[in-house]
Amino acid sequence: MDWRLSDLQTVAQQHGIVWRQKGSSHCVFARKDGHIFVVPTHRPIQPIYIRKFARFVKGDE
Repeated sequence: MDWRLSDLQTVAQQHGIVWRQKGSSHCVFARKDGHIFVVPTHRPIQPIYIRKFARFVKGDE
């Protein structure tokens, strides 16, 4: 699937995860428990990052 950064940001917002990206090549997602996950913003986003992001959203990582 062709995931875009905006897709990850939408999922994060739905789960109460904040994100920041200020003109850099990476986007940082932060959960309320302090855990962070960094995704390179190059398109397309590689599948490994999507799998890790899903675990991050669930709280498994």
